[in-house]
Amino acid sequence: MQHWAWILVRATLVTGLCFVILYPLFFKISISFKARADMLDPTVLWIPKHFTLDNFRFAAETLNYADTFVNSLFISLLTTVLQVISCSLAAFGFARLRFKGSGILFALAVFTIVVPSQTLMIPTYLNYRFFDIAGLIGLFTGTNGVNLLDSYWPFILQSATGMGIKSGLFIFIFRQFFRGIPKELEEAAYIDGCGVFQTFYRIMLPNAVPAIITVFLFSFVWMWNDNYYVSLLLTRIKVLSTMLPTMWTATQFEDGLYAYMIKNTGELLFIAPIIILYMFVQRYFVESIERTGLVG
Repeated sequence: MQHWAWILVRATLVTGLCFVILYPLFFKISISFKARADMLDPTVLWIPKHFTLDNFRFAAETLNYADTFVNSLFISLLTTVLQVISCSLAAFGFARLRFKGSGILFALAVFTIVVPSQTLMIPTYLNYRFFDIAGLIGLFTGTNGVNLLDSYWPFILQSATGMGIKSGLFIFIFRQFFRGIPKELEEAAYIDGCGVFQTFYRIMLPNAVPAIITVFLFSFVWMWNDNYYVSLLLTRIKVLSTMLPTMWTATQFEDGLYAYMIKNTGELLFIAPIIILYMFVQRYFVESIERTGLVG
């Protein structure tokens, strides 16, 4: 009897928590398919009486969804791939290549997780507005550097050098995983004549697939949702995360209720790619979390 009582209590708690978490999503889905008359009808709660797709059409037009989606997808995928490469290389060095001061450097890399990005706003903006490499560009051209704003180069440079969004966390994840790989595999590779980089991509990377999946998903989701860097570095290139907050003022509807419906529909269009991605890779994601060093 106690066993069945515990099962009932556990099922009730899990169902309640799932509802609380998924309620905003269900709410937006319900609103997206409603006509304005349904919003004014007190008898309509979840299922609309007048099913319509006009909200999606208006929201897509307001967001310029085709172009902004492509821009968001390109930036997110590009930065994600570069972060996986740069962070895995840095983590391999911290995990396997012992050198003087490596512990301090690793601590500084992890410390970047807690540094508010707003404190670096002005240096970041000026660095890419007047981009120069050790003063060489100014020396040979006589200018104050190259303006990299409104281009993809700031995101490429940040991700490729291990300074992207949450790169410190990704380095930590990779390092913990690499430390769990037996050293005998690495030593066998060295005996067979492999160098450091050959050992990295022939031995370490194939065994680090769970960590790669974890970092890839985290990086992609964070970059997709990022509003800070894209609004700081991009003005002409529009992405979904910067268009979404301006939907309320961008809507051409004087009716506040209908504008509210369009805004909720736009938010649903924004999170739809993440939901679809999670539906396909959630099993691999859970497995990768279990096998990484996050809980070790």
